[in-house]
Amino acid sequence: MTEQEKLLGDVGRILDNLDIRYVVTGGIAVTVWGRPRFTADIDIAIELLPKKVDQLASALLKIDKDVYVDREMMRHALIEKGEFNFINPASGLKVDFFVLKGSRFDKEEIARCVRKKIAEVWVSLISPEDLVIRKLLWHRESGSDRQLEDVESILKRQKKLDRGYLKKWAKYHSVFALLETLWKKTKR
Repeated sequence: MTEQEKLLGDVGRILDNLDIRYVVTGGIAVTVWGRPRFTADIDIAIELLPKKVDQLASALLKIDKDVYVDREMMRHALIEKGEFNFINPASGLKVDFFVLKGSRFDKEEIARCVRKKIAEVWVSLISPEDLVIRKLLWHRESGSDRQLEDVESILKRQKKLDRGYLKKWAKYHSVFALLETLWKKTKR
């Protein structure tokens, strides 16, 4: 088991034990649903409630003696529906937590999570369809071609994607033309 898989397992268990709904996304999810690629961090989208902030911070701080998490940053991320980080210097890894905004799409994404076993640990992984939509949104926001490369790899590898679901949310988020271009490019 790699350091990354161990940390993912530790964090996943904490979130499950605290009954905090989440999905693992980003590079780890791309590796599962698309192409293997290096990622130096772990990205997790969470539904965080105010009453869970201190519990989550305390549990994360027990992972190792030298870890870092800032409760004030967690509270700020909760209010702003933003991001906070957890850093584990012993492994050199960082977990980026993204607090979900509670939109219809966020709720769908959480409800459609897929429980997957990654290196002997069960975690809630973003569905391949929701990952495609998120990657298209991140591309629109950042202009990063890596996001499009990730989407292409998912479209090529996943043979049973729910095209109706993808169309619905791509149209809703105004990224359908881009999705259609990538579908054609991958000959799906």
